[in-house]
Amino acid sequence: MSEARLSRSALAGSGLAPTRPDGTGIVHLGLGNFHRAHQAVYTAAALAQDGGRWGILGVANRSRAITDAMLAQDLLYGVVEISPSGSRVSVPGAHTGVMVAAHDPAAVVRAIADPDVRIVTITVTELGYTFSPLTGELDLESTAVQQDLARPDTPTTTVGQLARALSVRARSHGTPITVASCDNLLGNGDRTAALVRQFLTRCGADDVIDWLATSVTFPNSMVDRIVPSSSESYDAESSARLGAVDTIAVPAEPFTMWVMEDNFVAGRPRWEAGGAVFARHVEPYELMKVRLLNGTHSLIAYLGALDGRATIPDSIGRPFVEAAARAVLVDEYLPTVPVPDDVDIEDYIAQLFVRWSNSALGHRTAQVGSDGSAKLAQRIPTPVLYHLRNGVVPQHLSLTLAAYLCCVCPPEGFDPGPHARAMADPARARLAGLAASAASSEDVVRSVLERGDILPVELAEYPEFITRTADLMNTVVRHGPMAAAVEAGSSSPRPVVTASRTTLD
Repeated sequence: MSEARLSRSALAGSGLAPTRPDGTGIVHLGLGNFHRAHQAVYTAAALAQDGGRWGILGVANRSRAITDAMLAQDLLYGVVEISPSGSRVSVPGAHTGVMVAAHDPAAVVRAIADPDVRIVTITVTELGYTFSPLTGELDLESTAVQQDLARPDTPTTTVGQLARALSVRARSHGTPITVASCDNLLGNGDRTAALVRQFLTRCGADDVIDWLATSVTFPNSMVDRIVPSSSESYDAESSARLGAVDTIAVPAEPFTMWVMEDNFVAGRPRWEAGGAVFARHVEPYELMKVRLLNGTHSLIAYLGALDGRATIPDSIGRPFVEAAARAVLVDEYLPTVPVPDDVDIEDYIAQLFVRWSNSALGHRTAQVGSDGSAKLAQRIPTPVLYHLRNGVVPQHLSLTLAAYLCCVCPPEGFDPGPHARAMADPARARLAGLAASAASSEDVVRSVLERGDILPVELAEYPEFITRTADLMNTVVRHGPMAAAVEAGSSSPRPVVTASRTTLD
């Protein structure tokens, strides 16, 4: 293999050289693996079909690792699609530039405010939106938010960056723009719009808020692709296939999906060329993904990590984990999901288990289980309340919370194992403090729910749910995750005595 670094010239004549964008029309916030294996791939497909000024300026948050490597590789990298039957490597080539927000916050504002930019896309994870889990509104107690409000010219939060850049656009040239969230937040476009307006209200920018109503759209979307962490093995495979050195290859499963509202006020690429779907109502697709895929994925990760399994395929290969996953998906999540008319739900579920079993991909339990305090808040409250209000304690949703707590704030004397310890979570220290001061597992669960900063405080009104979650925690600690999963699966539905019976909104 050549020792030359990956570049367009190195790919000349290979048939793998991507179409070069004619200019920059998109700024993307969050230059991580998911963006580079998802939105960038769809945009590359649109460029290959139609060309145009839809190149992407990628903005990393703090680290220069990816930006420096992309600059050294002519802004190129390989996407290694991996399955047990083999792999293939493609090169998107949709980027026209990169920058690091922390190193020059004002440059991010200028980039978004540029009249040639017509779309901002976002993948900053659930935590990146700086909203309060208690209220769902802008977290005014956040130090970062307070600093952005005090120093609006150099914002560091995603909401602050958007608010400042949109203010500059509104007051300078007024060119319309679309802001498209691509994160796992229900109603992600609506949520982003609300947070930006709340920030602008605190700034007294009523003129900008009025301009948003006519010149800025925030379409909702659903994104789906399993993208594990990078490793040298993927770099080596990409380099071998491309005949040039690639140090930032992105691994990904073959499956990919993107569903959006077609509400782009300043135009958009023909993302349909990459298979994107445009729908009038995105919420059913969002609920299907966030609950059936993501919610079940969390349970697989927690049970697998507690069982000593490093990867999702190793975890789902354990019969008790697969049984628990099927039970929570079919019996507890699915009744709360309005399945889209164009989806064969039996095929979709079967495909999920094939994806989770992709042993060649090796998605790590520690990665999937990280940031559970933000992820579970999007995934389990409404399904839990649906069942509780209908008089039944959901066994496997209780198991999900129990396994999560055992991973991130294990009781004294219990070792959850290296994969659980490797899960990053901003609430870990706070939860560990609650666990250390609690007299029992039931006290831990009650304290977590009564605080209301992870899951809604309304759940604390159901003592049956608290007791069941605590019982399953105790079973994990005393007998292991298999015993807890078997207990949840063999238990008859437990009636809720105190809850009123209502249905899902």
